[in-house]
Amino acid sequence: MSILSAVAIVLGSVVMMEVLAWAIHKYVMHGPGWGWHESHHRETDGPFEKNDLYAVWFSVIAAGLFIAGSLWWQPLWFVALGLTIYGLLYAFVHDGLVHQRWPFFVHTRGRYMKRLVQAHRLHHAVNTREGAVSFGFLWADDVRKLKAQLKANASK
Repeated sequence: MSILSAVAIVLGSVVMMEVLAWAIHKYVMHGPGWGWHESHHRETDGPFEKNDLYAVWFSVIAAGLFIAGSLWWQPLWFVALGLTIYGLLYAFVHDGLVHQRWPFFVHTRGRYMKRLVQAHRLHHAVNTREGAVSFGFLWADDVRKLKAQLKANASK
């Protein structure tokens, strides 16, 4: 496999993970998987929450893809690398910068990061599984649009 193909698979996997994560967040985590995800919308004690089980699950999937890619079909190894990179980005941006789950404070700078933090705070303005906005982890719509959507959801 060429290096260009490998890089394309990795980058494509990272992008597709954001799409897949958006759908899983909206339709699974705020649906039948609310039992795990609810802990993320409530105050929890300690460094871990039940919602972290999703990260464990995705890690198991990535590990399986690394193994399958090593044994049977090499492109799966690069898909697994893309999933792992996405997981690291998620941990850095979502857990670290947005939720400040690190033992030190990191100030967010730049328009993209501020929009991402604001959008996720709007997501947490709703503590139930219905009515939430902004389900992406690394992508967020315009904050004004999200506020209008949140207001419209509240009046339903």
